[in-house]
Amino acid sequence: MTHPDIPSAYVRDKRTPPPSREELRARIPGWGVDLDPVDRPSYPKLQYPADTGAHWDFPERQPQKWPREHSIEHAFVTPVFGTAQPPKGLSGVVRKYAYARFSEGRLAHWLLLVAGDRIDAAEHRLRSFASTRPDVPATGIRSEFTRGGLRSRRGRSDARHHLLDPVVVAGPWVAGAGAAVLGVRKVTRALRR
Repeated sequence: MTHPDIPSAYVRDKRTPPPSREELRARIPGWGVDLDPVDRPSYPKLQYPADTGAHWDFPERQPQKWPREHSIEHAFVTPVFGTAQPPKGLSGVVRKYAYARFSEGRLAHWLLLVAGDRIDAAEHRLRSFASTRPDVPATGIRSEFTRGGLRSRRGRSDARHHLLDPVVVAGPWVAGAGAAVLGVRKVTRALRR
């Protein structure tokens, strides 16, 4: 049974036979150095038609509960895919755009996916603040004073980074709190007028 619209990577019996030795030798200079099967441990795998043990022509497809993003190089998603984290919010829009617009070989595709991850982290942080039990930034500052933080760092190769650690870890939280205070002040001043 042939499936012309299904990529051969997903069918049991590959439709495209491998090129002959003569075709390869004519097309690729220096081809054929490892022709002796004794020298190649992968030789049994290269026999065609290979007995894969598959009991299907094309694997049963996993149902999609929502349209999944997939690379523009492929006609459809793989027969089995993950469903743990459906795209949602602004981060989902950014991820869908990355898959719909750019090939996986483009830097823009990957940069958009990284940006989507950062946006997702910010969305989760904001969602936690809106809940009754917000996340507490796990900075470890208290343990620096109660558990001998500086003493335990003596002799380490990264000792010169001690002064930057609080800035890197707590800095974004302090800046966010400062921006929130300034925003609240601006709103209250506007309401007083």
